[in-house]
Amino acid sequence: MAWIFLLIAGLGEMSGMFFLKLSDGFRKGKPAIAALVSGITSFYFLSLSLKELPIGTAYGIWTGIGSAGTVLLGMLIFKEEASFRRIFFIGCIISGVVGLKLVS
Repeated sequence: MAWIFLLIAGLGEMSGMFFLKLSDGFRKGKPAIAALVSGITSFYFLSLSLKELPIGTAYGIWTGIGSAGTVLLGMLIFKEEASFRRIFFIGCIISGVVGLKLVS
């Protein structure tokens, strides 16, 4: 169950960043509230995962999901640059996350 909680936490991190972008510096109310709720949800599920997983592994995977997922969201939804280098380094983050999962 800890791994599912960690995945939910990572997805919460991604959605929090997505809504933070839409909130325009917390000037738009609904996206700002959604960003806060997503952040709280993310931390809550991260805390649940930490009951069973080592902190270094959980934090690394949580930030990896959030980082890689947010960059991909930016490229897909906000039309941010999708250069070879960006995609290569996202792959590096993903391979690090997979590596952490394999050794845990």
